[in-house]
Amino acid sequence: MIVVTGATGNVGRALVDRLLAAGQPVRALTRDPGRASLPEKAEVVRFRPEDPAAQFAGATSLFLYAQASAVPLLEAARAHGIRHVVLLSSGIIQNGVDETHPIHVMHATAERQIRDSGLAWTFLRPNAFATNALQWAPQIRAGNTVRGVFAGAVFAPIHEDDIAAVVERALLDDGHEGAVHRLTGPEAITNAEQVAAIGAAVGRELTFVEVDPREAGAELFPHVPPQMLQRMLGSFAQTVGAPPEITGTVEELTGSPARAFAQWARDHIANFTAQTPVF
Repeated sequence: MIVVTGATGNVGRALVDRLLAAGQPVRALTRDPGRASLPEKAEVVRFRPEDPAAQFAGATSLFLYAQASAVPLLEAARAHGIRHVVLLSSGIIQNGVDETHPIHVMHATAERQIRDSGLAWTFLRPNAFATNALQWAPQIRAGNTVRGVFAGAVFAPIHEDDIAAVVERALLDDGHEGAVHRLTGPEAITNAEQVAAIGAAVGRELTFVEVDPREAGAELFPHVPPQMLQRMLGSFAQTVGAPPEITGTVEELTGSPARAFAQWARDHIANFTAQTPVF
């Protein structure tokens, strides 16, 4: 049995589908099982860290995201039979970065807790997620103009299903214990080029209008905590015109090359055209 936390998230849901297709028993943890809309073959359990037996009994592997990591949860997982944890960490953890950055602190803390837990572990450190482009979905559904910061910011965004494919291999194949895998998409692309690719996918010409970052606020980043926004904008500013890291890890571990952002946009047309958002 494999336990998947964040089972309704972008990576977690893709992983659930992959593991079920591979014939693996899956226990999908979610805070709201009634709204999860997960496959019938998955054992759907409410995420309740205070009830570890219901979540971990009979399981041997765990997919964990940093926000859910905590020492009591890891202790309970080990006590109830979990032996291997695959953590969705962050590419921000690398030499020469600001270790006080809130995103770094959160993921470095999770990695340290897992290292100290006595469990076997595998850390995945993806950089930019292609799903970050969903922040523009309300604007694209409403018209042909996208307001955003740093049109020239350059990323190598990765498809969430490519991350899930690596998680699948880390869980099912031998040799990943103690490994750190850095994950990226296959190509460099700017914010403005991402918007253009989404336009090509939905059959409309979209225009990216750059907003002064000093004027950016909750209307552009509704899901970013206010105390984190300025640090995040500072990180984005450093990517303008800077070549991003690009790895071949997805192909090396799965046998299939990472998908380009244009393919991600085609896979998510419904998110940018549906009246009721599809997430």
